[in-house]
Amino acid sequence: MKTQIDIDSQAFQNFEADWNALLAQSASDSLFSTWEWQTTWWEHLGQGELRLISFRDDAGALLGIAPLFWHDSQLALVGCVDVSDYLDLIVARGHEPEVYAALLDVLASADFAAAQRAHFCNLPAASPLLAQFEPIARARGWRVNARQEDVAPFIELPASWDAYLESLDKKQRHEMRRKLRRVAEVEHRWFTLPRDAAAAPAVRDFIELHKRSRPDKNVFMDERMQNFFSAMAELMHARGWLELSFLQIQNQPAAAIFSFVYNNVMLVYNSGYDPQNFGAWSPGVVLFAFSIQDAIAARRRVYDLLQGNEAYKYRLGARDQKIFEIEIQKE
Repeated sequence: MKTQIDIDSQAFQNFEADWNALLAQSASDSLFSTWEWQTTWWEHLGQGELRLISFRDDAGALLGIAPLFWHDSQLALVGCVDVSDYLDLIVARGHEPEVYAALLDVLASADFAAAQRAHFCNLPAASPLLAQFEPIARARGWRVNARQEDVAPFIELPASWDAYLESLDKKQRHEMRRKLRRVAEVEHRWFTLPRDAAAAPAVRDFIELHKRSRPDKNVFMDERMQNFFSAMAELMHARGWLELSFLQIQNQPAAAIFSFVYNNVMLVYNSGYDPQNFGAWSPGVVLFAFSIQDAIAARRRVYDLLQGNEAYKYRLGARDQKIFEIEIQKE
């Protein structure tokens, strides 16, 4: 196994042609591990020192990438912790044990002598890191602590909207229908950003609605985060992954959902609405209803509401997937 450690962000460019191909071969193919997401996150939100470790077999075939950064005496996955809902090491399926072993050998080397621990966050329950990494790490003298970090509620989409409504409990089904009837009484329109339209104006509209939603969202969406959202949306839109939807009431923006479609799964990343002017019409719930209808019509497999146990997700009929983190430290 040949390993290489890159510390300059320019190294991302060297992997552009191979990164997503390797990701597609892995057991943890997630939008948040794509080359596009990782490079944008590092450019706008990254801190500390990059440690991009790659693994190749003797013939030169790329088998693994460990996108890490070094900050406060700790290594972490690029994207960790905030705003990247699923992360993992990127390893060709079936090659996990040898890549994990090679990674641990690198982390035990003099190059990483100052790193006291490594943190792998936002791991979905199906991550091979959870099943296979611990015994390999312990055998090499590492202390391992794996624990649940969060939940990511999701909806397995049925074949029809009626079947979805029937999956809700009686109260929520009644509320959904009532809110849809109420908004039907006023002038309204919902739409998704067309593939051939410019993303920037729509992203600005989304950011404004997001900031209006709640005081904490206004604080979250500072200049740094706005720049990240804008750059990320442009790139995701260019790849055909962005799904940015709006509800207008009386010809004014009332709600927005910022989503992605990846591997035929709808990833609901963030949302916003205008409670002061349109709260009476429950625009957020209404737009979620339209979005779910559209996802069903497009035959999406899953409507993934991503990390966080907010009550509205369960009112929409979601159930939990557990999200984990692993921390390793030298004995």
